[in-house]
Amino acid sequence: MVRWFAVAATVLACSPAAAADVRVLTAGAFKAVVLAAAPAWERETGHHLVVANDTAGALARRVTEGEGFDLLIVPPAQMEALARAGRVAPGAVPLARVGVGVGVRADAPRPDVASVEAFRAAVLAAPRIAYIDPASGGSSGAYVEGLLQRLGVADQMRDRRVLVRGGLVAERVADGSADLAIHQISEILPVAGVVLVGPLPAEIQSWTSYSGGLSPSPTAGGEAARGFLAHLAGPAGRAVLRAKGMEVPAE
Repeated sequence: MVRWFAVAATVLACSPAAAADVRVLTAGAFKAVVLAAAPAWERETGHHLVVANDTAGALARRVTEGEGFDLLIVPPAQMEALARAGRVAPGAVPLARVGVGVGVRADAPRPDVASVEAFRAAVLAAPRIAYIDPASGGSSGAYVEGLLQRLGVADQMRDRRVLVRGGLVAERVADGSADLAIHQISEILPVAGVVLVGPLPAEIQSWTSYSGGLSPSPTAGGEAARGFLAHLAGPAGRAVLRAKGMEVPAE
């Protein structure tokens, strides 16, 4: 009889009646990770992820203005500010970090980007370069804009920039709107028809870290969101993170 009740409880926990929709707001660089990790977790738990993505800055504004969520994934700076304002529950979980890379069309010559001077030359040789519009709040866009200034090529490239308000910058390379994409590696890898040439040289690399935080006012999906966050931080999630071009914290 005890065994029967245990089995019944397990069935009920995984039944549609016990399933919850988990609303996930994620910065763009983490979207591919969430979508890749979702199917196995959904099959195992019976819950369903509802995923929305935007730039980190835009997500911070949306949450500040009262948009609901169960799980938020943004860089620590935004997470900490939202936690101080009471918009995110305390105890955010560090998940991973990702660097900036360079992408070109799969059928195009691959420029040398292994050194700072080689990267500078590759930028100057590109008819059009695409990166996130800094005004949209994307962390990589502001960095690339500043990097062009530091390398002394901002003026030469001013009319050759393809500024992307959000989403996958490499799609502009895939559709022919740009010749070079400079974006976070995890957002170059998923784009069909585009290859990652390589990361930025170490001397000019920019790392963006990401944390996962829960809603201070959990919905029906609140406990399920806690479980998915644990999944991302666990062995299965770490394997997905690495496959998507991210580095996980040392264990």
